[in-house]
Amino acid sequence: MSFRIGTAGWSIASHHAERFPGQGFVLERYAERFSCVEVNSSFYRPHRPTTWTRWASIVPPGFRFAVKMPRTITHERKLRDCGSLVARLLDETSGLGEKLAVLLVQLPPSLSYQSGVAEDFFLELTAATPARIVCEPRHASWFETAPDHLLARFEIARVAADPARVPAAAVPGGWRGLSYWRLHGSPVIYRSPYSAEQLDHYAALLAREHAAAEPPWCIFDNTAAAAATGDALALCERLSSLDGRAF
Repeated sequence: MSFRIGTAGWSIASHHAERFPGQGFVLERYAERFSCVEVNSSFYRPHRPTTWTRWASIVPPGFRFAVKMPRTITHERKLRDCGSLVARLLDETSGLGEKLAVLLVQLPPSLSYQSGVAEDFFLELTAATPARIVCEPRHASWFETAPDHLLARFEIARVAADPARVPAAAVPGGWRGLSYWRLHGSPVIYRSPYSAEQLDHYAALLAREHAAAEPPWCIFDNTAAAAATGDALALCERLSSLDGRAF
């Protein structure tokens, strides 16, 4: 099977620059080593359609993007009455074409599960795009049986996160056709690199997903102190013996 290993954004730490040779934009060099990236800047601000189109044009055909949904949808409107905002995002990102593989819905820690709101939102979202949807809830109520069944019904993968706010958040849930890890850094969130033992652990977890419908993703979000690049490279090395160069 193949794996998709990458980072949140495509900055290349200076002490890893020699492992990303070549000319051109940073994204071009990044895409020579990794097969995916998670765009987090879309959470904070919109990008012009021409920007998305340019990004798609400078990466290889097999490269894939995950795009984080805007905070206006998740944190301000809290999944209510978001049809026009979803349509705007999909219009802006249309230049990615089939390279838009995943839409990430990260929910605020205060947003509890409300079945009607969640069902209406995900029904509309899944009907609007062929991209896979992954959801990173952070309120404990989302890790009970009912929300897990709802996500599975809509073929939405629940993110496995580290650090995990509740034990169930550490493992994938919802639809099990896709597993998606977001590793934010531990013990210091967004900053700490992962130890060799931790990376061995995640390599084993990804390797177990061989029966899933989609290649598993693992995104390193510990970018504040430039740890993500090294961690992603190290995880790729651990998995390379299983899958060749499929990252």
